Amino acid sequence: MWRCTGPRWSRSESGDAGRRYVQGLGWYCAERGAERVSPLPAGKVLAFSVRGERRCLGVRRGGRRTPCPYAAVLDGASAKDQCPSCAGLDRSRSVAADTMADDPRPYAVYLAYFGPGLLKVGITAVERGSARLVEQGAVAYAWLGRGPLMAARRAEALLGSALAVPDRFGKAAKRAARRVLPSASERAAELSQLHGRARELAGWPETLEPVAFECVDHAELFGLDRIPAEVAELGVPEAGAEIVGEVVAGVGADVYLRLRRAPVTAGVGESPGGQVVSGDTGVAVLDLRVLSGWVLGAASGAVTTVPVREGEAGRGVGGGEGGAGQEGLF
Repeated sequence: MWRCTGPRWSRSESGDAGRRYVQGLGWYCAERGAERVSPLPAGKVLAFSVRGERRCLGVRRGGRRTPCPYAAVLDGASAKDQCPSCAGLDRSRSVAADTMADDPRPYAVYLAYFGPGLLKVGITAVERGSARLVEQGAVAYAWLGRGPLMAARRAEALLGSALAVPDRFGKAAKRAARRVLPSASERAAELSQLHGRARELAGWPETLEPVAFECVDHAELFGLDRIPAEVAELGVPEAGAEIVGEVVAGVGADVYLRLRRAPVTAGVGESPGGQVVSGDTGVAVLDLRVLSGWVLGAASGAVTTVPVREGEAGRGVGGGEGGAGQEGLF
């Protein structure tokens, strides 16, 4: 039985010498101990139903996944795909949780841009390249420095204390910022300004090698120009719910779908005799993390039955939102 493991960004075999990525859905079969990824390119038609119970995906470490020993049932409304026991084990040896300070790998400090005024600082293992920036949906980014883990951590903390640069933004803030993006040159200019200010700070770790400014923009990779001005929001699926639609764009953990919606009955004055008319095929955004832990099968119908909220919620650019904070750092 294959269970969905949520969003996965994989390196594409085509484009920019293989350095580009494609969004997909990950899958895990505990019985086989196997994993795979299904690409979600623009134009792909999805038609699936949510089946059974949502269960914990266990712990993935060292390239291998260990199944949850309790086969724990998860809350379908959460983006988390682990039970408390597996989450605790995961964090017991984690750079993100500061429980792996002896990690010998080199780390990179980056500045990520999500929209006007939404710039954050973060770190990622050098061997991961730009994967972390793609996974979190950074519209643009620039490397700031490279060196040992603790030096990278000190630089991250320095930017937070001296320049008030945050290390995370919530899902709602990121989505809202995509609707008001300036030009690519303006995005690069805002990143460049912060990059320069950061390099001028006193107390820069000596073992952290500075990196000259170079802006990398993900607008084309994500397909941001295909996202319409008005976007609805898909609710949390439950067992038996179905999602039918065409992929428009993918940004971080979000996928934008042109949905096939259920027909509605027109009222008096809208259609002769109150006839049943076809539903709209608007675009809605779905956080793919809420699919993790579910078994997904072929849809039996031709329309989306998951609740759809018109207009994206939380359009402000404040901090996080309940139950939907930043994804895991590494």
